Amino acid sequence: MFTGIIETLGEIKNIVKEGTNIHFTVSSAISNELKVDQSVAHNGVCLTVVSLADGSHTVTAIEETLNKTSLGNLIVGSKVNLERCMQMNARLDGHIVQGHVDQTATCILVNELEGSWEYRFNYNASLGNVTVEKGSICVNGISLTVVNSQSNEFSVFIIPYTHEHTNLHEVKIGDTVNLEFDIIGKYVARLMGNK
Repeated sequence: MFTGIIETLGEIKNIVKEGTNIHFTVSSAISNELKVDQSVAHNGVCLTVVSLADGSHTVTAIEETLNKTSLGNLIVGSKVNLERCMQMNARLDGHIVQGHVDQTATCILVNELEGSWEYRFNYNASLGNVTVEKGSICVNGISLTVVNSQSNEFSVFIIPYTHEHTNLHEVKIGDTVNLEFDIIGKYVARLMGNK
């Protein structure tokens, strides 16, 4: 389980394809603190650390993960948001995040305001996921508040700290991001759909 509060940015140092899998080697400030078999969210995708080297760690994404996320778009030099799993004695500063991406979305607006940024995303609503005004959404692993919720679009507003310390500052119109919708909202939507 995660909280959507990004610890640090990592940089993709190497990408190795093996069959339908891709191994990503990531350099980061927390890589030396990781252990093999530990779960770490990479742009909101929970991946298992499979090996460690000086200042870097390697994770593997299987075909199912690559098909449902934007990880396949990463290249050497890409920045990724990193978060280690939540400790049970820690504060839940963001919201409950599983690290299981529901679908991707396309950025359709980046609006720089005086001291903040608005990002607007379009997603395929036919998959049954919904957003709620002032509810939570996880974008590339970042816990954010939904603004201007519509059936297939929503906006988020970013403070300078989040803009600087996550990879959102690199997201441009047309880019693909990972979405994990609020777990409570998903259960409510499923229950309502079954009635």
